[in-house]
Amino acid sequence: MRISGKFLGVVFCALATSFGANAADAPSVDTVLASVDGTNITLGNVIALREKLPKQYKQLPDDVLLKGIVELLVQQTVLMHEMKKNMTKKVELRVQNQNRAFLAREMLTQLSGRKVSEKAAYDAKYANAAPEQEYNASHILVKTKAEAEDIIKQLGGGADFATLAKKKSTGPSGANGGQLGWFGKGQMVKPFEDAVVKLSVGEVSKPVQTQFGWHVIKLNKIRNKAFPTLDQERAKLTKDLQQKAVETEISRLVKAARITRPKVDIDPAVIRDVSLLDK
Repeated sequence: MRISGKFLGVVFCALATSFGANAADAPSVDTVLASVDGTNITLGNVIALREKLPKQYKQLPDDVLLKGIVELLVQQTVLMHEMKKNMTKKVELRVQNQNRAFLAREMLTQLSGRKVSEKAAYDAKYANAAPEQEYNASHILVKTKAEAEDIIKQLGGGADFATLAKKKSTGPSGANGGQLGWFGKGQMVKPFEDAVVKLSVGEVSKPVQTQFGWHVIKLNKIRNKAFPTLDQERAKLTKDLQQKAVETEISRLVKAARITRPKVDIDPAVIRDVSLLDK
């Protein structure tokens, strides 16, 4: 039964003074707080339901919440018993699916909560890894190859790159002397990146065409990109390790289970036939 906020509100208000527990009994999850036609409602049932309540209900006084939850469970149990007297195949199948999904989610929660070693994974990932390089470059962007070639000629004659960039470049970096700052692989369009990685520090490229126009590129500096720290990587490593552990365990459980898949000749479109559930 779905718990609606309206339903809970009515129950809690109506029962604020109607229920009293035996304070002399030492409480346990098996402490019976009510019984409906032989079906016990225990303290454990109440605690488990309270845990899933919306935040606004958890803020109610404990005595009000206790009384309200017990009465809610009583009403649910009465309705459950009545439903069982007239159980349809559709309802039975939905209950099976809900139970299966709930237990599977709980199992996944347990599996993903198992302790993992982020430090070992971090060391395995970076201990022998070659550092990536980052590049600091400047460029002058123009519309035609001829303009780019003329700029290269002027640079060869001793012209200052930054001064030419301010005068000639059509790109937004022109006002800053063509400076692009630091970037790594994958951050620039491929023709531009390919040209940069081939340059030596201080070298100027031949004209490079991209969708933006023609570039004259100067490589200013190269440095090794620092690896992220363990603390910076911890959250991602934890998620990846837990996901891998879950997938491994599911695979193990599936292989260990006795699973049969009978060959049944049916039209796949039959899964749309809701009327079968009413037969």
